[in-house]
Amino acid sequence: MSQSHQRASLPGCPSCEEPLESGDRFCGACGYDLSAVPAPPADRPTVAITPPARHPATPDTGTPTPGPGTPDTGTATPGSGTPTPGSGTPLGGPSEAGAVQWPAASEVDSSDLPAPTHRPSDLPGTDSGGRPLPATTPAPVSSAVRVDGPDAERLGGGGDFELAAPDPRQAEHAAAAVPAGGTVCVACRSGRVDTDGYCENCGHAQPRERDHMERELGTVAAVSDRGLRHHRNEDAFAVSGTALPDGSPAVVAIVCDGVSSASRPDEASAAAAAAADASLLESLPRGTHPQQAMHEAILAASEAVNALAQGPGRATEHDQHRHQNAPACTLVGAVVAGDLLVVGWVGDSRVYWVPQDRAHPPARLTEDDSWAAQMVATGLMSEAEAYADERAHAITGWLGADAYELEPHTASFKPDRPGLVVVCTDGLWNYAEAAAEMAAAVPPDAYERPLHGAQVLVGHALDGGGHDNVTVALLPFAVPSHGAGSACPAG
Repeated sequence: MSQSHQRASLPGCPSCEEPLESGDRFCGACGYDLSAVPAPPADRPTVAITPPARHPATPDTGTPTPGPGTPDTGTATPGSGTPTPGSGTPLGGPSEAGAVQWPAASEVDSSDLPAPTHRPSDLPGTDSGGRPLPATTPAPVSSAVRVDGPDAERLGGGGDFELAAPDPRQAEHAAAAVPAGGTVCVACRSGRVDTDGYCENCGHAQPRERDHMERELGTVAAVSDRGLRHHRNEDAFAVSGTALPDGSPAVVAIVCDGVSSASRPDEASAAAAAAADASLLESLPRGTHPQQAMHEAILAASEAVNALAQGPGRATEHDQHRHQNAPACTLVGAVVAGDLLVVGWVGDSRVYWVPQDRAHPPARLTEDDSWAAQMVATGLMSEAEAYADERAHAITGWLGADAYELEPHTASFKPDRPGLVVVCTDGLWNYAEAAAEMAAAVPPDAYERPLHGAQVLVGHALDGGGHDNVTVALLPFAVPSHGAGSACPAG
């Protein structure tokens, strides 16, 4: 029997009971696909089976079960819910297995929307013995299963998979589990950081301590940052204060820049800064002149860097393919002692003077030990031409065992008005090379807030590209104004 003939004989739509007409392929009320109704088999022998027990609520219609050899004329197709032609049993009527009362389909409203689909729970169920199925309740949702949507919180899911790390908002409770003296991971806020620098809980690599450093000590402050291109910070600084024999204060700032082409430049800069600072703190209270003390501090820093070359080299993952030459760095420092400003340097790090009132011109107080500076000093090239050359930043002086000849530079000044001393590496002055450019980058309140001013200057370098490590120290210089000039060399 073809499907078209079967559809023509249907008393109504199997879904909504809407009367059908010959040739209908879809129900005009609910859109039911009539071609999905299976065709009955041409001949289906009946196999004798034991009928299941009747449901107590199902009336016995007395319909006999066909025996062996009895032709099947008028039995419903199993599972289809649709009587075969000639059965005489209306849709929803009793069947051999028991009268199942199908819920009546809701009427189609004026919008001609189809009736809702029946759910399995709308029909009574029986087990294989004909007994009613026990009532079931939905299984609880496991906390390890993701539950999305508006019912996520009600069902116990958090909208995401459960993670080993706790909620960062509960970090103060999780951190209590870290042993005393241990470091808490900056990522998951719960795991302990191992000696290799990775979290034992989430495996996150921890930032190095030197990636960004800040320190404020009275009237001096310094900030150092790794920058945006380097894999580590090879700069170092030291800021400190002491007292002169007469009881007046002395403020010290040392800034060192590791030479990237040398081995272990970060260790060289750290050793030089610490040694120079320690030397100044020892000699200044004894009454040594600040300029002589600065000279001795540079020599002490040089010895500390030279000692690194004598010890066993420790190549890191970044150094293993690099020529293991001697560690090296540059150094620049400033000491404010009474009415005297002393600067000292080796290399291309610089010191700038910025008057507080900004009514007078700023000045650069150091001269670079670089190829460009030599070209300008000998008159072979103009400053613009020299610094435009690709060899401009090649240094001719540094601290290290392979330095050609150590020539510490020192100078002393007696400023006649308050101002700000800017001590920095080329990671900053590359973005504010001229004294006027540096003064423009210094915020107006840097004299009163040196730490904030140093932070702003580091941000200026990062905004400019951050191609190198950036370190800057600011020392406010306070003297009463009693003449013209910004920074006059001491006589």
